[in-house]
Amino acid sequence: MHRLLARCLLGGLCLLAGPAPAQSAPPAAWLLQPAAVFDGQALHPGWAVLVEGSRIKAVGPAAQLSAPAGAQVLPLPGLTLLPGLIEGHSHLLLHPYNETSWDDQVLRESQALRVARATEHARRTLQAGFTTARDLGTEGADYADVGLKQAIEQGIIPGPRLLIATRALVATGCYGPKLSPEVAVPQGAQEVSGVDEIIRAVREQVGRGADVVKVYADYRLSAGGPAVPTFSQDELSVLVATARGLGRPVVAHASTPEGMRRATLAGVETIEHGDQGTAEVFRLMKQRGVALCPTVAAGDAILQYRGWRKGQDAEPERISQKKASVAAAHKAGVSLVVGGDVGVFPHGDNVRELELLVREYGLTPLEVLRGATSGNARLLHLPDRGQVQPGLLADLVAVPGDPTQDVGALRRVQWVMKGGVVIKGLRD
Repeated sequence: MHRLLARCLLGGLCLLAGPAPAQSAPPAAWLLQPAAVFDGQALHPGWAVLVEGSRIKAVGPAAQLSAPAGAQVLPLPGLTLLPGLIEGHSHLLLHPYNETSWDDQVLRESQALRVARATEHARRTLQAGFTTARDLGTEGADYADVGLKQAIEQGIIPGPRLLIATRALVATGCYGPKLSPEVAVPQGAQEVSGVDEIIRAVREQVGRGADVVKVYADYRLSAGGPAVPTFSQDELSVLVATARGLGRPVVAHASTPEGMRRATLAGVETIEHGDQGTAEVFRLMKQRGVALCPTVAAGDAILQYRGWRKGQDAEPERISQKKASVAAAHKAGVSLVVGGDVGVFPHGDNVRELELLVREYGLTPLEVLRGATSGNARLLHLPDRGQVQPGLLADLVAVPGDPTQDVGALRRVQWVMKGGVVIKGLRD
């Protein structure tokens, strides 16, 4: 017996253990049968979707699609199938400021802790139906988003497909955290001054893995102070030209009219926030093809953290100003990237931005649904997703009812597929 056991162990096969259990192979194809399909533009009742491998094979009326041999037929009664949602502005390495202040996250939380928490943030984002996210800065966690993206791509952790900005760029002395003037502390982004430093930093960030370069075109010089432009026109133009030469788009944090104007003239692709945007600057953005990501949910959350009792107290001036800005952008025909600056508020609650845009900012459910799917895909240069069309990635989400009429349906995600793999089943 001892000799038999030895032979089993040395040979890697123990006959005494019996045959290994059979492993069921994933289906070669899926035939998805929802009540309706939203294809990124319009709703189509009675349509079905055929998925083969990681891609959509066919889409159309259910009677015209049949399941090939080996396919899994999945009825989705009462559900609308739509493209995986795309989060336009997130920070996976941040968590809500009413849990821990931004300063303390940057100065007191270890990078290991922040990365561990970010893995959970990525999982929640995907479970909420957001299969892609543009993550716009690690806020003091250096290049941790590069490893996070790699871990998702390698299947080590679940999460959305990521576009990352790594450290982001700020003008020297124009960001935070700030303590006393005599104390130098780690900053939430990479400080640069002058064109030589800008060129070097852009090249460094792209070389380390940045998909997009983010610049803070304006910011507060002190806590509670007004935002002011922080880069000259020449500096911003060199920054954009350098990034463009490396094949990377530039996005700009900007809330002042002058900061927005300079960033637009420099050639950035999106303005983030735009709180004080004017009709004049939005006309310029429209002319130059620059989009706005208004991030209305972030400001709404921050004001509540500071004591605003929404629904009881008078509307703060900051909210009124934001509503006027979004209305002016909409009137000017500026394209909107849909993204909430999630991380300021909880990951997995990404739909909050879409709900606010509909319920408080005058957009229709169809507008924000298009924006969070085909619109974001177009503006973020993602031609392989954002629509339910043959040949595109099988990133798909199922929700109850009709999300083109009820934005709240997007909060009730019942089923998620990413790249042809079911991430969230009907019983999860």
